[in-house]
Amino acid sequence: MPIDEAAVFLPVQIAVLTVSDTRSLADDRSGDTLVARLLAAGHVLADRQIVKDDVPTIVATLTQWIDDPSVDCIITTGGTGVTGRDVTPEAIEQVQDKPIPGFGELFRWLSFQTIGTSTVQSRACACVTRGTYIFALPGSTGAVKDGWDGILASQLDSRHKPCNFVELMPRLLER
Repeated sequence: MPIDEAAVFLPVQIAVLTVSDTRSLADDRSGDTLVARLLAAGHVLADRQIVKDDVPTIVATLTQWIDDPSVDCIITTGGTGVTGRDVTPEAIEQVQDKPIPGFGELFRWLSFQTIGTSTVQSRACACVTRGTYIFALPGSTGAVKDGWDGILASQLDSRHKPCNFVELMPRLLER
């Protein structure tokens, strides 16, 4: 998709949340991949945390960042599958104001190109909550690459045409 090189790039303040019972900062390859990509794109890492697959803990972390004016966007990795411990979408449902269903739909379409029908196991999702975007990606590095490279890199670039999420930020809280 086209980037208007004459337009000004506006960096987004992004918090990264890894949801996992087993990962630490030392071995969080998906989180590392996401952080490397957002920094390379010119965005700012506002915060980064790893939390267990636990709805109240995820909700508390999301709420903290939603209420932080220095966080424009939250991207999670992990917990979007269908097993009993996968609860990221349930946590996001507890905080969301407006779902963005097209994100999950497009993510699964892109993912189908690389993993085929296994993509149906993904519950990747997105929403807007009190002026903050939240995007939930699966926990594999491949899924993070699909989500960032195929959707978020352009939609979080203020120069992307015909439209992007950044240009809507000033209007997210309007009534």
